[in-house]
Amino acid sequence: MRIIRFLNDAGETCHGHDEHDGTAELLEGRLLGGKVKPTGKRAVVMKRLAPVDPRVILCIGLNYRQHAAETGAAIPQWPVLFMKNPSTAIGPSEAIVLPKICMDPPEVDYECELAVVIGRAAKNVSEAEALKHVAGYMIANDVSARLWQKDRGGSQWCRGKGFDTFCPMGPALVTPDEVPDPQKLQLTTTLNGQVMQDSNTSDMIFTVAQLIAFLSSGVTLLPGTVILTGTPSGVGMARSPQVFLQDGDKLELSITSLGTLVNPIKAE
Repeated sequence: MRIIRFLNDAGETCHGHDEHDGTAELLEGRLLGGKVKPTGKRAVVMKRLAPVDPRVILCIGLNYRQHAAETGAAIPQWPVLFMKNPSTAIGPSEAIVLPKICMDPPEVDYECELAVVIGRAAKNVSEAEALKHVAGYMIANDVSARLWQKDRGGSQWCRGKGFDTFCPMGPALVTPDEVPDPQKLQLTTTLNGQVMQDSNTSDMIFTVAQLIAFLSSGVTLLPGTVILTGTPSGVGMARSPQVFLQDGDKLELSITSLGTLVNPIKAE
C-alpha cells in the first residue's frame, strides 16, 4: 500500500491512499504499531505532507562504497551515525530553503536516500528479525550544508545537516509488501533535468537489516523513528567543478517502487 499524509479541505491531517486525481481514499487504524484499512471514503488533498511526523531522524553517513571512494574516505568499520532535527522534515513539492548563512559562498548539497520508518518498537533486534519492525519505506533527501558540516560544526555533522527544510520526505510511505528486497532498489537524482546520482542500494556497505540491528543495540527505536540509510555517489561536493543548490533549482529524487520526490529550491 502507498500511504500519503495530507491536509484535507477542512485543514485536518489525514492518512489515505492517493487516487492521483486530487483526492485520497481515507484510511482508518494505526499507521505505526498497528494496521490501517481503507474506509471507502474520499477526501480532497489540499496539501501533501511528509508521510510521517518523525519521532527522531537517525542518519547514516558514508554507507555506499562508491560514495566513500568519491570523497576519499575509508570504508567505515561501523555505521557512521548522526541525527537531523525533526523540524527539517518537509513533504513533496515543498521548497528547500537555502539559509542566508549557507550562501556565502554557496554550499548546500543534495543526497538521495532510502528512508526506513520503524513501525513497532525495536530493541536488541537481530539482523534476521530487523525488517519485521519496518512500517514502510520512502524517499528522503539528506540536504547538507557542506562548510557547516566540515568546518563550522565543531567536528560533528548535526549543524550542517540540521537546517529547517533540510529533510524532504515522500512522496508516500510504501509498505514492505511492495518492497520485497530493500537491497535491490535503483536511486536517481535529477537536478534541473540533469541526472546527478544513479546507483543501487546493492552498493550499501551496511544493509537495512544490519543498520536496524546496530541502531537497536541497547537502544529502543520507537515507532515513528526514521532512518536515512546513506547516499550513493554523485553528490555535488565531489564533482569537478562542484555543484551546489541555487535559488530556482528543481530536484527530482526517484527510487524503485517508491515513486519520485520533487522539491523546488528557494533562497531564504
